[in-house]
Amino acid sequence: MTEKKHFTFPTAFTILYILIILVAGLTWVIPAGEYERVYSEALDKEVPVPGTYREVEPTPQGFKAVVLAPIAGLYNPDSYEANAVDVAVFVLMIGGFLGVVTKTGAIDAGIARTMRRLQGREKWMIPILMALFAAGGTTYGMAEETLAFYMIVIPIMVAAGYDAVTGVAIILLGAGVGVLGSTINPFATVIASNAASIPFTQGMILRVVILILGWLLCVGYVMRYAERVRRDPLRSIVADRREENEAYFVGERKSEGLPDFTGTHKLVLIVFALTFAIMIWGVSAGGWWMAEMSGLFLVAAIVVGLVARLGEQSFTATFVDGARELLGVALIIGVARGIVVVMDAGQITATILHWSELAVEDLSSVLFINTMYWLQVGLSFFVPSSSGLAVLTMPIMAPLSDFAGVDRALAVTAYQTANGLVNFINPTFAVVMGALALGRVPYERWLRFTWPLLLMMTILIMGGLSIGVFI
Repeated sequence: MTEKKHFTFPTAFTILYILIILVAGLTWVIPAGEYERVYSEALDKEVPVPGTYREVEPTPQGFKAVVLAPIAGLYNPDSYEANAVDVAVFVLMIGGFLGVVTKTGAIDAGIARTMRRLQGREKWMIPILMALFAAGGTTYGMAEETLAFYMIVIPIMVAAGYDAVTGVAIILLGAGVGVLGSTINPFATVIASNAASIPFTQGMILRVVILILGWLLCVGYVMRYAERVRRDPLRSIVADRREENEAYFVGERKSEGLPDFTGTHKLVLIVFALTFAIMIWGVSAGGWWMAEMSGLFLVAAIVVGLVARLGEQSFTATFVDGARELLGVALIIGVARGIVVVMDAGQITATILHWSELAVEDLSSVLFINTMYWLQVGLSFFVPSSSGLAVLTMPIMAPLSDFAGVDRALAVTAYQTANGLVNFINPTFAVVMGALALGRVPYERWLRFTWPLLLMMTILIMGGLSIGVFI
């Protein structure tokens, strides 16, 4: 008897390549266009001028563009926003660093000690960690930096009886809701407010309310799911991968018993913690970005190797093996950025923005702000970068708010909440696809996990925006 073949959902690589093909197809259908641009001293960038849209000679993207998109996504000298080589190198350095730390046994021993101390109270790690990541999101737009934390948090969650989805959700939703409710985030709120010609503190109260309520909603959602999985592992959306994930994230720890926590382990974990503390300081106060963070993890790996006395050959082999483990994540980041490359080359971004501009004309205040929110949701799929979307849309959308009798600060809030929410699941956002690859969570299962939360968050945001019109 022939066994029936079941449909298998495509991998993230296939999904992203299909999106590249679809976007390339759109460049043959959507007219090419552009806005006149002027230099903004406040933003140190060129911004589009409202009312100056015009169609230009089309540049449809064909077979060659589709083939080269992932390569251009990794390194595209013509588009800084699309480049992902710096993020990819950062991921490889993290992989090497984590490989060296894991080789010392310090992570295993540290997790075991954490489990002993938190026995019966593991669930409280969820709100604490989500609060820390949300703080990073709301203050400096923590996104790519979170990729360093997945291989720390996920093993702890799996060892505590939860699953990989719980670990991914703590970081991705925690930092994501912080960005969604950005307060002083220079890459979202500040840039968007400058582009809208208003102080970034204007509209702060509503953003803080959305941040707090959104965080509570996300924490409650994750804790409820995690507790359900702990009581019945078969209710996990990755239940069929339970043994595989336990072997990958936890190793043989359960069968071998809890390892001893030695003095060397303690020193390694001190270096480990200091590395992340320095990274956070460097990004938030030192002006660091991917190159500096990559260098930090390389130096930290060498220091760990010296502390643990691994030896030159063992250290080198371990570092390379660790980087190899995350090579797929680095590549998937390039493929995701390739979508933006094709769209920019096809010159359809300005046309989509122009259509959005026309869609919000002559609407009532409440309808205007909610329509703007949904337009920003759609644009966020094509322009996942918070700073890129702000520079692209705010110079156009903010002046339109004046005609609708809506505070420009509310337009900024609509933009940042839309962009933040879409980036919970956005397949064109390298952080999402990288996080799911690190957590070994299939994209369609992440959608199944998040859709009820997305619905609740949408109701919260639209309600907040609607009330904001009358405040």
